[in-house]
Amino acid sequence: MASVLLTLNFAAAQEVPFDLDLIERATVFIMQARQSVNAPVVTCVGSGTLVSRSGLILTNAHHTVTNENCPGTILIIALNVRPGEPPFPLYQAEIVQADIGLDLALLRITRQNDGRLIDSASLALPFVEVADSEQVRLDSTITMVGYPGIGDEPITAVRGTVLGFTGEPSGGDRSWIKSSVSIPGTMTGGAAYNQDGELIGVPTTAPINRDSPDATCVIIQDTNADGLANANDECIPMGGFLNSLRPSNFARTLIRAASLGLSIEFFNGGAASAPTEVDQPRFSRLFFSASVNEAGMPTSVIRALPSGSTSLYLFFDYFNMTPETVYELRVTIDGVVNPTFSLPPVRWSGGQDGLWYVGTTEQPLPNGVYEFTLLINGVIAGTQRIVVGRSEPTPMFTDIVFGVEDSRGNIAGNGYVLPVAGTVSARFIFRNMADNLSWAAIWFYEGTEIPDSRVEATWEFGAEGTHTIRIQSPTGLPPGTYRLDLYIDNRLSSTSNLTLAGAQDGRFARIFADTHFTTADSAAEARTSPPVTSFTAGTEALYALFDWQLMGAGTLWTLSWYVDDDLFFQQTAPWSAAETGENFLIRLAGSSGIPDGTYRLELSLNNLEVASQSARVGIGQLPIDRFANATGVQMRGTILDALSGEGVAGASVFIVTEDYSAADFMATWLQDQLYATAVTDRSGRFEIDRLLEPEVPYSMVIVADGYVPILADGVEVTLEDNPLDLPIYMTRG
Repeated sequence: MASVLLTLNFAAAQEVPFDLDLIERATVFIMQARQSVNAPVVTCVGSGTLVSRSGLILTNAHHTVTNENCPGTILIIALNVRPGEPPFPLYQAEIVQADIGLDLALLRITRQNDGRLIDSASLALPFVEVADSEQVRLDSTITMVGYPGIGDEPITAVRGTVLGFTGEPSGGDRSWIKSSVSIPGTMTGGAAYNQDGELIGVPTTAPINRDSPDATCVIIQDTNADGLANANDECIPMGGFLNSLRPSNFARTLIRAASLGLSIEFFNGGAASAPTEVDQPRFSRLFFSASVNEAGMPTSVIRALPSGSTSLYLFFDYFNMTPETVYELRVTIDGVVNPTFSLPPVRWSGGQDGLWYVGTTEQPLPNGVYEFTLLINGVIAGTQRIVVGRSEPTPMFTDIVFGVEDSRGNIAGNGYVLPVAGTVSARFIFRNMADNLSWAAIWFYEGTEIPDSRVEATWEFGAEGTHTIRIQSPTGLPPGTYRLDLYIDNRLSSTSNLTLAGAQDGRFARIFADTHFTTADSAAEARTSPPVTSFTAGTEALYALFDWQLMGAGTLWTLSWYVDDDLFFQQTAPWSAAETGENFLIRLAGSSGIPDGTYRLELSLNNLEVASQSARVGIGQLPIDRFANATGVQMRGTILDALSGEGVAGASVFIVTEDYSAADFMATWLQDQLYATAVTDRSGRFEIDRLLEPEVPYSMVIVADGYVPILADGVEVTLEDNPLDLPIYMTRG
């Protein structure tokens, strides 16, 4: 029997700017499946990426979270065992974090593929670093990696450049990164990397519903047990080619929450689960704006843009949307489809009803006639055109700002969230106007025109300047969402939304009050417990509470949690609690206690922060690396040709449990005899995917095509060996 040369090498590994071998080892193939009598039936497939040594996998939600198109409940994880070959199923995983609207999910490996439980702390899987996607620039070189097939093809890496960015309210001007390359829809959920080998985005497309005109399904197995795989069997929904990436900063929030083991629980009905669809989803009132203000509102309504413009946004009202609704934007320029400005089918990341936008920034717009077509579940839902390359001075109203007006005509407030009162003033800028032009102002409340609020008149205020109009009610304006539309010659020129909430506090709104933290044994007890600003280390749970005033039903609000100024949870939802109340209650808990740190709760409306509170846990700062304390020894090394000294690529390294010898495993090749495995990369390097327990007598088997197998029993490690870096020599057979 050949022996293993246990020479230790603690030299630091040389840093490689772009390590494709590591990236490929960290790329996984995901099969969602449902259990059947004979074998699991695959219901959906996609790619994913390991982002932690303990088995956290970043991917899409649409092919992992159980839904109408993907009804499976089992997640099978296949890894790149041999370079250039299809993936091999090794593990099962569970969902630990998911955002259906953003179409991102974070999985955790919990079992061997045969069902045996795995202690995640014992894993030592290859993983990639997640970069700050705000640092991505136009024309940057990126590489997209994933599995292009349905499990029957090896990993593919495609290089391209960043063409632009697509904006939505879900993430501002960088809600999507657009790539110069199109990849198959099966690579959805994989990853895109910068030149340093860091993950900067997740290729994302949502297969449209099976009953839509563009539905595509692939049959891969005999699901009805008739011995044939044909049209009578279940199929897997597939998306078309895609070039859009969800930026990694969306994922960093999910990863941080999962890594910290934190969970959020609401007790007042304010978490607002996915709305129930009561009617068909639809879009209306499509119009363009050249820019978006801080509240996510259009600065003006335009019909043309001058040459050299670099930003354009399509706004529209939406109704009856859900996180599982798939929407798409198709853009043509002079009749030719332009993928740079289009958006492939993706999950809806907004609310049920409201105002949305989708557009581009930082990208020069070629001259031409643009046609924007919106689709819902593959069906056209609206179309609008605009001309780029035409600059004509036209009368316009822009930059509507709402506020409380004083006796001198000055408007104060934050512009888009005002206290509930009897009068609201709106100031706007006008340009290129002429006397005697017809104009109108129309006020809406919750989407319905307010009776007797319409103003229709001829203009008499000059060519340029500012103008103020008002809406009043002697009985007081109710809380909720308002909209002001301004028209010139029966053409919409400007529009903006306003939220009325809270009591008046000078010129500002006092919406949330007495925001504080406490600790208690139950939710009922938390409502009467005194405020706490500093919690002991190891606290299992804390409660956040606040009172509220005059919050209209359905008003969109955002709750954000931070630890040490890093966001780990954010949710925007329609208000579903009472209009006024006390002790809105939220529970923050940790699976192993809440980690030390400074935690901050922020409450916002219309992108504007209206309340904030902080508390310390333990020392008030996260440990530098609280996840580096897993016990065990990391084994890695290089398999070398004994004569040439060159690395042996594709060699398989098997660590056999202490209950079996190397010969036992070679005789049976049973998976339940294995403790861990690894495959060498192109240079012969390997890294065992699980930490080895100290002083346990493992057996070791190494096989490679054209070489004499290596078998060794009684391989033990100690904590002093960590990490254990082995040069292992193989002899050609």
